[in-house]
Amino acid sequence: MGNSIVFRTILPHLAEKPSSPSSSFSSAHRQRSISIENRPLLSFESRLASPYNTLQPTSRGNDKSPDPHNLLAIPGTRSRASSLDHRSLSSLGHDDPLKADPVEEHKFHVEDNPFASSPGQLSKLFNPKSLTAFWALGGLHGLVLGLRTDCSSGLSLDEMALDGTVEFDEVTATTSSAFPRKGKPSPRGLVRSTTSSSIRHASSERYVDRKRVFGTSRLPEKKSKNLLQIMWMTFNDKVLIILTVVAAISLGLGLYQDFGQSGRYGGPKVRWVEGVTIMAAVAIVVVVGSLNDYQKERQFTKLNKKKDDRIVRAIRSGKSMQISIYDVLAGGVLHLEAGDLVPADGVLISGHNVRCDESSVTGESDQKRKSSGDDVMARIEAGASVHKLDLFIISGSKVLEGTGTYLVTGVGVHSSYGKLIVAMADDAETTPTPLQIKLNIMAKQIAKLGCAVALLLFVALFIKFLAHLKRDHDAPAQKVQDFIQIVIVAITIIVIAVPEGLPLAVTLALAFAMTRMLKDHNLLRALSSCETMGNATAICSDKTGTLTMNKMTVVAGSLGTACQFGRINHDQGNVEQAAFGHSVAVTSSDLASLLSTEARDVLVQSIAINSTAFESKEDDQHAFIGSKTESALLSFAKEHLGMRPVNEERANANLVQIFPFDSGRKCMASVIRLSDGTYRIYVKGASEILLGKCTRIVADVTKPIKSTELTEDNRSSLANAINDYASKSLRTIGIV
Repeated sequence: MGNSIVFRTILPHLAEKPSSPSSSFSSAHRQRSISIENRPLLSFESRLASPYNTLQPTSRGNDKSPDPHNLLAIPGTRSRASSLDHRSLSSLGHDDPLKADPVEEHKFHVEDNPFASSPGQLSKLFNPKSLTAFWALGGLHGLVLGLRTDCSSGLSLDEMALDGTVEFDEVTATTSSAFPRKGKPSPRGLVRSTTSSSIRHASSERYVDRKRVFGTSRLPEKKSKNLLQIMWMTFNDKVLIILTVVAAISLGLGLYQDFGQSGRYGGPKVRWVEGVTIMAAVAIVVVVGSLNDYQKERQFTKLNKKKDDRIVRAIRSGKSMQISIYDVLAGGVLHLEAGDLVPADGVLISGHNVRCDESSVTGESDQKRKSSGDDVMARIEAGASVHKLDLFIISGSKVLEGTGTYLVTGVGVHSSYGKLIVAMADDAETTPTPLQIKLNIMAKQIAKLGCAVALLLFVALFIKFLAHLKRDHDAPAQKVQDFIQIVIVAITIIVIAVPEGLPLAVTLALAFAMTRMLKDHNLLRALSSCETMGNATAICSDKTGTLTMNKMTVVAGSLGTACQFGRINHDQGNVEQAAFGHSVAVTSSDLASLLSTEARDVLVQSIAINSTAFESKEDDQHAFIGSKTESALLSFAKEHLGMRPVNEERANANLVQIFPFDSGRKCMASVIRLSDGTYRIYVKGASEILLGKCTRIVADVTKPIKSTELTEDNRSSLANAINDYASKSLRTIGIV
């Protein structure tokens, strides 16, 4: 069974039609922070990074009067001009920021390059981050033209081999005065026709030129060891080396006793068997251990490929879709959302409150707020401060909050994270498991103790041998034989003491455990997992996606206290509903016919606009990709409320600002501008938190929206309904 989610709708005065006296955003509302009874719902400290609420690039540090048509004025918030370093681009230096490094000069000159830039030039944007390089490359506009892509539609799904070339000086013509170059821009079109070469040729493979010039989003695979190398590594064990030395001595003595002096020693000639047996044991340990390690390394190589492969959201031919991280290419346009691990280097095209944690790549613990490429370019052109602006999205970093899109400039070994991984790609040996470590310590201790006892016994017997040497009248050969017997006794003690079967037992046990796990379709990343799980007394597992299908659906909900909807209770023959009031209870299928047109439109807009999930076609079926909660709400709106395609719903709205979901405030909000110039905010989040912020409630959803005061009885009834839904193992969410 999949997870279920309760859909609660509370429509206060902020979500009503603005023409209503009690619901419109009056001028007084626009002159204060958005709040209900002076209780702020959202923190506006995080809103200043959006293109809708930053000062216009044309406004200098002393200009504190931004255009009200371009941002929501929030008096009381300090001016950001005072927090910026007023150092303009001209003070950052005039040296050519795209100058080739001697070590990586081959990355700056690509033969028959159909693009305006080379991988080396694009890498100059990062390590360190360089706004001068961004300016020299023509800004966001120059990067898009040079990479032959589009900010809104991304790469074309029909792109194969590219015709013609794009000249660097032409795409950077607007910024060439800042960094003079030899020659003048050509007056002809950006794409020039060229003759075909042996490198560029017709191909049925997609993006063949793009992959040839900028590479793919794959790192060089670590060269795996062959079987002989692994066998040598396995043999380099102290216990096995001692056993080998002892076996060689024992074999030599055995051969001497059996064949060296025929007739002197009686009995069968099997004294050499002991040495051969020890050598055979050592060989079995080495072979079995090496084969197990070889098989494990091959399986881990496949596992790492599967582990590193993940799905990212990209825009191709104007449509949002999911692609493998290995299919990310330079010039592509990717989506960013909170929680995403950035797959490639790039620059931000547009976004709302995007913050990134780059500590894993740069070592800096500060959260980096990102600005869009157009905003940065506009400030540069206006001569405003640019020192603290950051539009660079670094691969390997994590998006902490916000949503947006960015242009990919570096993938694979040309990305910041790729270079870091390649530089650290030393042959790191696999660490032994905890059991192996303990057994190795014990084996070494036993071996040392055995060697010590054997040495003491040898010394004692040797002293006795010397003491009787003068009194014995045996032949010299017999005396030599007596001494050999003393050596054999000492070696026998060492052979018995050293646990030659211990490494073999550990190896076989781990190999058997891994084989059994593979039969259950579980491939271990570390053999120590067997031991760890064997010692576990309690196992805590995430339910969503592990014990369930991670598929959510809207099963029940309440619209204020006037209407409820839900699934049919077949045992009782009625609609399941929360215990409160005298509300109307209908099924989800009948909800649309019950709602007024105005209420249904507001509800649909709130779901469609205040979300980031997108619609995709998979296996000839349309599905929503993104947050499971948002996907459940969008599916509900499409199936039961008659929602049009989500892209169409969003395109028809004048979106001004998005406040992405934040674990601190536990809600997400979107601000849209209505046709009459007023604003409306849609909010969704934790039901109990939104209920505490509301002061009005929808009176009747079957008629044009009209709100009434939210009384304490209403508040108590809604709180009880939330608890009632939660007691049925349903997740609750509030929509305002």
